[in-house]
Amino acid sequence: MNINPREIRGKWRVGWALDFHTRSSTRLPDGRFDNEYTELGALLHTVKYYGDKQPILPIAETAAKFIKKELAVDGILVHPHLESIVPIPPSDTTRDFQPVFEIAREMGKILSLRVDPDYLIKTRQTLPHKNLESNKSRREQLNGAFEIRSQSRNYRCILLFDDIYRSGETLTEATRVLHKDGNIHNKNRQSRVFVITLTQTRTRR
Repeated sequence: MNINPREIRGKWRVGWALDFHTRSSTRLPDGRFDNEYTELGALLHTVKYYGDKQPILPIAETAAKFIKKELAVDGILVHPHLESIVPIPPSDTTRDFQPVFEIAREMGKILSLRVDPDYLIKTRQTLPHKNLESNKSRREQLNGAFEIRSQSRNYRCILLFDDIYRSGETLTEATRVLHKDGNIHNKNRQSRVFVITLTQTRTRR
């Protein structure tokens, strides 16, 4: 699969979105959008909104290949040091299956990494970010929305995984909690949270 990785910066150590979600988006007269998706964006859209599980494996293989061969700090590959993949908890809990969790599980199999969907949990329901008008409103609703379920795991280096990077507010708040309550940083207070998202929206709004 052809991808166009893009670095995403934040409180985490290193983060990447594997591609844009769409190539273009045109607003129609009825208010809907006519989207032209990237290859990865199209597969992800099919999984999320049509419940098609067939693209999960090729998506996971693409992500795993990047993590194994490209995710690095100062030329040092991160994969050998990772202890777990921690998927971001979903906003929409009504789906028959959770795409982020399912893709993460396949990535874990390929990379021989533990996947821990119960480590970082949401303390309350939150709205999807596409339904909120501003980054401020997204930040406000996420404040205190995550917690570490078990302090006994003592991870030192994790991969935080999500499907779409929009404003970065979700990943920022999750990373803050991982630093504060999970102590996932080294003795120099450098983050040991690494971030991968499958796609990135063309704007951060």
